[in-house]
Amino acid sequence: MSVVKSPLSEPDRKTVGDALQGALVDLVDLSLVAKQVHWNVIGPRFRSIHLQLDEVVASARVHADTVAERASALGVSPDGRAGTVAKTSGIGPVGGGWTKDTDAVRTLVEALDAVITRMRERIGATAGPDPVSQDILIGLTGDLEKHHWMFQAENA
Repeated sequence: MSVVKSPLSEPDRKTVGDALQGALVDLVDLSLVAKQVHWNVIGPRFRSIHLQLDEVVASARVHADTVAERASALGVSPDGRAGTVAKTSGIGPVGGGWTKDTDAVRTLVEALDAVITRMRERIGATAGPDPVSQDILIGLTGDLEKHHWMFQAENA
């Protein structure tokens, strides 16, 4: 049941809703992974990487909110609960404990790569059914790709 009427047909709402839900989960998980690494990074580049990780967290959280609100506007109830994120995120598991700066960078490159790959699939899936949602996904993917580039440059 949806209390919000969608301007999309039911099949299009399903396609776009799935894309937005997947994006939400990946963004929530990305923010959690980046924060976990942020708390545990050590090494000579601690400060710069520590601050860079917070930029990823802030970006992921803003985009997660935008994605969730877009889903709501289309009559799709967003689900960012921990269990849902744990079951459906595209980001692989991240180890606990202290993380050497080079490993922290590698972890973020891998996490961002996983999220970007899935976002690009969602951009394709939403092109026909909802260019508005597609535009949101394009914008946030551009931001993620900028973070991805900057972390890759850290270990070049």
